[in-house]
Amino acid sequence: MVKADGCVAIHADGGAYKPLNWMNSPNTLTDNGDHWVVTNPKGETLTINLAEVLDEVSHEFGEDPGLTKDGVEAHLQELLAASPEVMEDGLRLVRREYPTAIGPVDLVCRDADDGVVAIEVKRRGEIDGVEQLSRYIERLHLDSSLGDVRGMFVAQVIKPQARVLAESRGYRCVEVDYDALRGLAPDELRLF
Repeated sequence: MVKADGCVAIHADGGAYKPLNWMNSPNTLTDNGDHWVVTNPKGETLTINLAEVLDEVSHEFGEDPGLTKDGVEAHLQELLAASPEVMEDGLRLVRREYPTAIGPVDLVCRDADDGVVAIEVKRRGEIDGVEQLSRYIERLHLDSSLGDVRGMFVAQVIKPQARVLAESRGYRCVEVDYDALRGLAPDELRLF
């Protein structure tokens, strides 16, 4: 498959959605009749030998519709930053993407008692997210101006193993409903 942006992907016949080999754009495709040579700016090449051409089809899909993926971690983080009280009463935002030497903490907030809360936000809460929160808290403890820092692990769904690990480290686990944060009504009808 040769895409309009110059990307070339080779797929298996067996319904695989992931290419067996590919060259991301930008690159140059040279048609030599019985073989194609795809070359990227680094000089790397992919040679495709054509044994038999069964069909050659071209489709114009029109302009890029500008589709965006909804519900990514960044969107969830933005919604939580705008309404930190959904995670805990009295919580107020200090900063999104709070910088540390090993990367930014998703959210740093103050609680009702003015304590610092480091919050790691994930769509799916797994053990690696808990480990990431631990590293951030370790870095934040190096800043004596913050005082004691506690952790909160927030996700749409938190896996049981991640919850056990987080709670064993004293972190609060909070599951949030993305659609409710966006103000959307649930699909299913409820009596109460």
